[in-house]
Amino acid sequence: MRVRKPRKKDFVRAAKWTTAGALAVQAGAVASVVAIDKARQHRTPPSGRFPHMPPISTQVDDNAMRIYTYGRDLYEDMLDDIRSAKERIYFECFIVRADETGQEFREALIDAAQRGVETYIVLDTWGNINQNPFFRHFPKMPHLHVTLFPFVRLGIFTQRAHDKGRDHRKILAVDGKVGYVGGYNIGTLFAEHWRDTHVRIEGPAVWGLEQAFVSMWNSYRKDKSQSLTIEGIPEWDAKVRTVLNMPSQGVYPIASTYLDAMNRASERAWITMAYFLPDEAMLRALKRAARRGVDVRVLIPEYSNHIYVDWASRPHYKYLLDAGVRIFLFEEAMVHAKTMTVDGKWSTVGTANIDRLSRRGNFEINLEIYDDGFAQAMESVFEVDMGNSRELSLEEWEQRGTLARVTEKIIQPLSPLL
Repeated sequence: MRVRKPRKKDFVRAAKWTTAGALAVQAGAVASVVAIDKARQHRTPPSGRFPHMPPISTQVDDNAMRIYTYGRDLYEDMLDDIRSAKERIYFECFIVRADETGQEFREALIDAAQRGVETYIVLDTWGNINQNPFFRHFPKMPHLHVTLFPFVRLGIFTQRAHDKGRDHRKILAVDGKVGYVGGYNIGTLFAEHWRDTHVRIEGPAVWGLEQAFVSMWNSYRKDKSQSLTIEGIPEWDAKVRTVLNMPSQGVYPIASTYLDAMNRASERAWITMAYFLPDEAMLRALKRAARRGVDVRVLIPEYSNHIYVDWASRPHYKYLLDAGVRIFLFEEAMVHAKTMTVDGKWSTVGTANIDRLSRRGNFEINLEIYDDGFAQAMESVFEVDMGNSRELSLEEWEQRGTLARVTEKIIQPLSPLL
């Protein structure tokens, strides 16, 4: 009997079926962990309560800084500054929920424009896709200028830089005097039941936030909208620096700031991160720091709002725990902060997670602050958060079941996409 030799199309067909099968298994694993998590939330719903501090004020050179760890405190001050604006408002946000809190911000921005304040708004369409579509469309009126960051981003296929990335930033700047940046989106859930970190600046460092907004506005404004210019250049301030990821320019420096700080750490490095999917370089830096005696702590949600991201990150735990990195799981609420503080000297607060999307995907903005007083305040925040967390031990981690280990291996290959 004559045996037919495999042809090229047979190999292609086999490769297609193998790929399809692998994707189906991964999709099934993701669906399973999501379903199990939904059942867990129904059976023992999280309280959404957590200890938090009142806003912490500190001075960094000529900049008055205030750190927020509770959304209601933050929103009250943001709304007060919007309502006090006299010249201009720059407002940029990834998510503004169509609830009573989002409505309060919407009305405050419209009222500002009605009294003659030049009000500029940038909202990411993708981030708000599950909200009432009418909510993100503002009335046409003098002094109110709105750009919806495009929903369709084909740069991953066309390689056109301008069409890459989502606008994940959260910026408010008022009259060139006051600015806000950090992890908080706008909504009642975030105001009361999520733990996040935001910073208010009053001083010359606000220029960096305005410059970031102006660059985004001029790149993505509607054709008939007026372009903006940034007024003046402040004196160089080495203690407060704005760091931007700009996919449209192929510029991604934020990951380097995390990595550089970790490589310089000599005493302690405390990280709070909503989504923690470090690449190989960051994993090596964490491991080396812990093995040279640095007190490395990583605080993450026990269960995040994207449970499949948690599972994709789990294979890193043993690697880190073996090296002496301490992992803390925040309980009863989602911790959405993106912060790091090192050696009581250096800190960062912003919008960038330690994951692929923030590292090489989205438009992001972080503040880099080199100041002992600010770092001390950030350490105080971290210690309060540890009081609402449980430490994951290596012994506990190694006792997890076979099904969990298999699920981790199935989902882990998705981590470059997350």
